[in-house]
Amino acid sequence: MQKLFDEVASLDRRCYEKFFLNEDILMEHAADGMACYIRDNFEKNSKIVVVCGSGNNGADGTALARLLHKSYDISILRAKKPASKMALLQQNRAFSIGVKEITELESCDVLVDAIVGTGYSGCLSDELSLLIDKMNSVNAFKIACDIPSAFAFRADVTLTMGALKKSMFLDSAKDMVGDIKVLDLGVSREIYEKESNWRVLDLEDLKLPNRTKKDSHKGSYGHLAIASGEKSGASIMSALSAFRFGSGLVTLVGFEEIEIPHTLMYSHEVPKGATALALGMGLGVEFSEIELAKFLDNSLSLVADADIFCMPIVLEILKRENVVITPHPKEFVSLLKITKVADISADELQKERFKYAESFCKKFPHIVLLLKGANVIIGKNDNFFINPHGTPSLAKGGSGDVLSGLIASLLAQGYECLDAAINGSLAHAKLALNYKGADFSLTPDDLIDEISRLEETK
Repeated sequence: MQKLFDEVASLDRRCYEKFFLNEDILMEHAADGMACYIRDNFEKNSKIVVVCGSGNNGADGTALARLLHKSYDISILRAKKPASKMALLQQNRAFSIGVKEITELESCDVLVDAIVGTGYSGCLSDELSLLIDKMNSVNAFKIACDIPSAFAFRADVTLTMGALKKSMFLDSAKDMVGDIKVLDLGVSREIYEKESNWRVLDLEDLKLPNRTKKDSHKGSYGHLAIASGEKSGASIMSALSAFRFGSGLVTLVGFEEIEIPHTLMYSHEVPKGATALALGMGLGVEFSEIELAKFLDNSLSLVADADIFCMPIVLEILKRENVVITPHPKEFVSLLKITKVADISADELQKERFKYAESFCKKFPHIVLLLKGANVIIGKNDNFFINPHGTPSLAKGGSGDVLSGLIASLLAQGYECLDAAINGSLAHAKLALNYKGADFSLTPDDLIDEISRLEETK
């Protein structure tokens, strides 16, 4: 689990004021970190082009070129003339030892983007946009210095300075950042970073519901009740994933006679021994308001998903304790409007996912929110987590039903809501990562099958 920050300028200032470091020292460490990465991954004399901007991001790139000069065939391409104090200083240092400057983008083995960094805001000029388009078309390994410039450069790896930044984990950035590696700036991350209420989850954070107590029975591992509505396949997928993930018993609750797998049970009401509920997956219009109210007439932990976010009873659900909600962006936009948190479009949400997740959790601090997306946001009150490990293979109907089943299974087994959401989400991502077939071929059945092979990452 790693800390995540809105900005790091204040962390840099802290280094200057508290640790007697300065801008030059931090920049030299940043450049050295990038140089070490290149030395570790590319043979000497590989051809490298560093595209530098006018500010300190460009200065980082220029310092990198100086450190690799003579060991690599390295050149600087100026996207703009140096303007900042450090950019001018680093240019003088580099040119004084003979670092080569080129005026046109050339073919190369490694292409480094050091045009603009985290301090940049606004739109790129037509000239810079055209240059970045050309950079994206070059057949080379692509490295972003700190962040991909304006999130228009498509990097294979982003070597970011000091700490992780929130902007890297917007859904729109996922195709641009590639792998992310954090470089130290003269002090370890433990010293450089301060407290943050945002975290990025690592796969190593996954804690599976391992059974260690020998004196146990099916009742020891919970009984999950799942509302089965109009599209019963969705609730069946949730139920099967919950059962495979450790729930001792799983009962579908509905009013139509349907064919179900022999491992599941069926009832017209919530079983007396139930320890958790799941509601919304494929619900449709099968349940009346009275029947929904009866299903919810208890204090059991609950996962709410899908159709429930468009129903008036969702406001009653949000009054409960021990609730996990798992909307996708369009469902969350509907929920924000119903709850009068915000009236926005899905596009607006995607541009400011962090802001609206925080707004919702501020109004409903007792609810655990899991906002689906390329990077999943999980929040409760003022604590937030991002799961960046999902893959495009999960973009298929039924994947979310499996996720709801995983989380509900953990609730039934006694997990706290936030822990259930975190571990269910990590397990869901790992199931997709473990799948050996083509990414386009993954189905909910494959995810459920992969549960039996889940292991904690050491």
